[in-house]
Amino acid sequence: MNSFVFSLLMAAPPQGADGAPASNPLMTFLPFIAIIGIFYFLIIRPQNKRQKETQKMLAALKKGDKVVTAGGIHGTIQSVREQTIVVKVDDNTKIEFSRSSITNVTAVKEEKSDNEEKEIESDAEGEKK
Repeated sequence: MNSFVFSLLMAAPPQGADGAPASNPLMTFLPFIAIIGIFYFLIIRPQNKRQKETQKMLAALKKGDKVVTAGGIHGTIQSVREQTIVVKVDDNTKIEFSRSSITNVTAVKEEKSDNEEKEIESDAEGEKK
């Protein structure tokens, strides 16, 4: 047992002038720095990325997009205003929502260019003849 205690005493950290163990200030703050880094990469950075994607989605809303609201209401955008949108839920039912209440765009209405529309019309006329 004496050899065990002796080996523990020999492995003790060096002591300062007042008898207290000398510690490196960097080693004291290293765990806090590591925790801050972990929080940044696991929580803060992904949240900021998700927030930017949501902002882009809300800015890109346009008439004809199919959306889902925070309350779970599915519908098609009828009109877009600065702070609100009007969603058509049923044939005669339109509800006005704040832009921030839109959580998901399920289908985006694709706008056709003039050339594509002319090609479609010419194809339709060609089939009639």
